[in-house]
Amino acid sequence: MSIQGNVVLVTGAAGFVGSHLVEQLVDCGAVVRCFVRYTSKPKFGCLEDLPPAKRKSIEVVAGDLRDAEAVCGATKGVDTVFHLGALIGIPYSYEHPREVIETNVMGTFNVLMSARRRGVRRVVYASSSEVYGTASYVPIDEKHPLQAQSPYSASKIGAEKLVESFHTSFGLPAITLRPFNIFGPRQSARAIIPTIITQLLVDGTVRLGNISATRDFTFVADTVSAFLKAATVDSAVGGTFNVGSNSEISVADLTKKIAHLAGRDYRINLQEQRLRPARSEVNRLRADSTLATSLLGWSPQISLNAGLTCTLSWIENNLDRYRTGHYEI
Repeated sequence: MSIQGNVVLVTGAAGFVGSHLVEQLVDCGAVVRCFVRYTSKPKFGCLEDLPPAKRKSIEVVAGDLRDAEAVCGATKGVDTVFHLGALIGIPYSYEHPREVIETNVMGTFNVLMSARRRGVRRVVYASSSEVYGTASYVPIDEKHPLQAQSPYSASKIGAEKLVESFHTSFGLPAITLRPFNIFGPRQSARAIIPTIITQLLVDGTVRLGNISATRDFTFVADTVSAFLKAATVDSAVGGTFNVGSNSEISVADLTKKIAHLAGRDYRINLQEQRLRPARSEVNRLRADSTLATSLLGWSPQISLNAGLTCTLSWIENNLDRYRTGHYEI
């Protein structure tokens, strides 16, 4: 199935990954509708970073994933839904678990119900590697046990199971992707790489929590490529796929690497407020993306160093967007 000429809906389009996906969909010749959360501000998040010609070519619909009527209206006439919309902050999920669960679980339910009602031809759901919790074994394949170590991860597991149930019960053509830690231009300081970069650039003091934890970092362009593959490979319908680089690096070593690329001296300041509750900490993540390679024809193309260099340059040129003295949750 080709994406060219398709009418596609992207939920969470104003976010970091969503905006990159929207931009790539426009380049592929899709007719793109963007579902974004309503605010009174006359701007739409990361979509503002798209070139003016691309911004003019997209349709933006404001609403809330928890509003079934709004979601149903947004899916009218749509061929493919990329469901990225979610509340993603893990620390935020400790403080506001109800909002996170309602948005991520019931919001996904509303998307699936609307897709079924509208006869959507493909739903691609963005889950998260957080559904695995800390690794019982590495590399992590799709058979790894699911562990809800935070309200956020519980909400993504619940949403995944809804996607699975709509496929098995109603034949909804849906695919779930489990991206590992995505990074790149436009990402907020809620994520570890912008957190490190912004602090390095400002004063060289990098305030962190658990620096021994390891993560599998994947550049955003590679992740977007996986979404496009999932939307077009018919044999993958009903499947769940890891999307990661198949490697891992500790937060301490990541900080050292970024500092080297930036040519900056640094010192790490450990802060208790940045630690997760002990039983909630995910200490290790490393993907096995073999299934995505074999069935989707996807594999990461951009190295960690190349992705970090690109991200470092973008943040350096947009440092005024970040509140470097504030801990983002």
